[in-house]
Amino acid sequence: MMKNRRLLFVGHPAGEPTDDCFELSVDEVPEIGLGEALVQVTHLSVDPAQRMWMNPGGVYEVGARIGSPMLSLAVGEVIASRCAAYTVGDRVSGMLGWQEYAVVDAGLRRAMPVPAEVEGPAALGVFGLNGQTAYWGLLDVGRPVPGESVLVSAAAGATGSLVGQLARIAGAGQVVGLAGSAAKREWLTELGFDAAIDYRADDLAEQLDRTCPAGIDIYFDNVGGPLLDLALERLNVGGRIVLCGAISAYNDSGWGPGPVQYRQLIRKRGRMQGFIVMDYAPRYSDALLRLRAWEADGRLRHREDIVDGLDRAPEALRRVLRGDHVGKLIVAV
Repeated sequence: MMKNRRLLFVGHPAGEPTDDCFELSVDEVPEIGLGEALVQVTHLSVDPAQRMWMNPGGVYEVGARIGSPMLSLAVGEVIASRCAAYTVGDRVSGMLGWQEYAVVDAGLRRAMPVPAEVEGPAALGVFGLNGQTAYWGLLDVGRPVPGESVLVSAAAGATGSLVGQLARIAGAGQVVGLAGSAAKREWLTELGFDAAIDYRADDLAEQLDRTCPAGIDIYFDNVGGPLLDLALERLNVGGRIVLCGAISAYNDSGWGPGPVQYRQLIRKRGRMQGFIVMDYAPRYSDALLRLRAWEADGRLRHREDIVDGLDRAPEALRRVLRGDHVGKLIVAV
């Protein structure tokens, strides 16, 4: 009998997730029933949201269950099927979890087809939820106007790196990224960012003033915390803050302090709006067509940081939360 190695979620973390939050289980590969299909998982997506899913109650109506494989978006190949929705050999993506084999169906455990020309890792990044998040967050919530200045935090991550390039495609007059290492900042300039700034720099405020002397029209926020206040202080009249994430606080208990400079939104007649990418699910295909076209003509580039081995998934998650990666971090099962 084939064995299914699974990393089970067994404890809510207090701060950064430790190895004790997970437990390796080796079980027989489950038999599929009528209306089900068996997927061999090939790649796991590693995302900051997974840390929020580990909290009691989860977030966005999604939560990891004690004793079940850790929740994770993943891609894989259908190797057995008793469901008309799946054919052996199909490549699919869905919430397959930290395991080598997953059972899917046409209902609550549904997986979506991966286009034949899309590689597995790319299906989790630029052509997955990261691409969708960047697309809808910038273009629908941020609504860039040609010539505007766009600032992006966590700009070398899977979402931020795409946001900056989409801003350039939309005609931004200036695109600036915040990133923590020289290697990340160098990559951002290769992607077409006009400037990349070390968000840890003691003189960050002065660097922002020099780099964005005309102010900021759109701030795409993946981080929260003090960086949000710095952006609010430099917001132009009619400026927009796109609230995508707050990774700086994901390992903290409680909500923490909010922005101090929120009154700038009144003075500058600005707008600060959060969004959940799942709300755009009915329109994912529209974004995917454009993302694939921009990738094909070279205007949209991406990078995958691939870690080998299911057992390395917990450390990969910690790396994402620390920002210790460039581009999209993926575990090859």
